[in-house]
Formats: sequence, C-alpha cells, structure tokens
Amino acid sequence: MKLNTSFSYRAAALAVMACVSMGVQAALFEDTDARRAILDLRERVERQGEEIQNFQRSLLEQQNQFEALRSETARLRGEKEELTQELRRQQELAQGVDDRLKKFEPSKVKVDGLEFVADPAETKAYEDALSVFRKGEFATAITVFNDFVKRYPSSGYVVPSLFWLGNAQYANRAYANAISNFNNLLSKAPNHLRAPDALLSVANCQLELKDIKTARKTLAEVVKAYPQTEAAAAATERLAKLK
Repeated sequence: MKLNTSFSYRAAALAVMACVSMGVQAALFEDTDARRAILDLRERVERQGEEIQNFQRSLLEQQNQFEALRSETARLRGEKEELTQELRRQQELAQGVDDRLKKFEPSKVKVDGLEFVADPAETKAYEDALSVFRKGEFATAITVFNDFVKRYPSSGYVVPSLFWLGNAQYANRAYANAISNFNNLLSKAPNHLRAPDALLSVANCQLELKDIKTARKTLAEVVKAYPQTEAAAAATERLAKLK
C-alpha cells in the first residue's frame, strides 16, 4: 500500500514537471515569436523611415529644381523685357531717322488745282512768303516772293508766287512792276487758274496809271480769253463804266 502511494506521488511530480517544462517551452516559443514580431515591426518602421526620408529628399530636389526653373524663367523674362525695350528703342530711332529723312525728300503737293513735286524746304519757303502776304506786310512779301522766284525758278510754286508778288506790288502801288509780274505769269501759264485774275489785275494797274485806252483793251481781252469766269464778269462791268 505504501509502495503504490509513493509511485503515485512520483507520477504526479513527473506530470507536474512535464507540465512546467511544456509551459516553459511554450513561453520560450511565445517570447521568440514576440521578439521576431518586434524585429519585423522595427524593420518595417525603419524601411518606412527610409522611404519617408527618400521621399523628403525627392521633394527637396524637386523644390530645388522648381526654384532653379523659376529663377531661370525670371531671368529669361527679364532678358525678354530688355530685348523688347531695346527693340522699341531701335524702332523709335529708325522712325526718327525716317521722319528726318522725309523732311528732305521731295513730295507731291497741290496748289491752285495743279499737282507737282516739291522739296520740303521749297514748300516751306512758299508757305512762309504767303503767310507774310496774308498778314498785310506787302513790302516784306515783295521781298520774299522775289527771293523765292530767283531761288526756285523751275518750281511749281513759281506761277502762284508771281500772282501774289504782283498783288503785293499792286497793294504797294508799284503798278509797273506788278504789270511785269502778271504778264510773266500769263506768259508761263496762260491756262492757269490764276491767269484770268492776273490779266484783270493788269487792267487794274493800267487804270491806276491812268492808261485808260490800254486798260480798255486789256479788259476786252479778259472777256474774250476767259469767258464764263468771274474775272470776265468784272471786266465787263468795268468796261461799261469806262464808256
């Protein structure tokens, strides 16, 4: 009876030890799995950390590239603006040169219904002389128109200049000189727009000089040479008064 009891105790002790051993082994297995899991987790975290760092480096590189590109764009924009301004200055200079050249280039003008080519200086000289006449400065007008005719003898302005010169001389009571210039006009351009008035002015000068006989002939010539004109109508009236 005692032997059986002793065996039972031993068996029980062995069983307990076996259970403890199995528990220890199980605990060891569980601890190893936990460490492995922790290591795996740590590796994943480290990999993710590296990936984040790589991503951050990539973003930084892209940002640097963007900044470089933006700086280059700004530089190119600045160069473009400078080139645009320089081109504009060159265009303005070229336009200025063209404008200055045009001041010396002959151009078409139209006076008394006739078109011809004249130099800018020629046109200015005529217009200046005409401006003097219109101001009523007849003595000065005589001088400037005489100078114009001598300076530009072949100009298209010569015929109208002779007309205004004759009128200035008439206004200044230089009748003989006026007659000479009016006849010069009629000789150069008998069909000119100013020709009827020029011939009528010759008659007026003759009347002022008390040469009534010659004046009648000149007035009759106006009516005959330039009928249907205002000069012819005026000549007809004056002829009637002279009878």
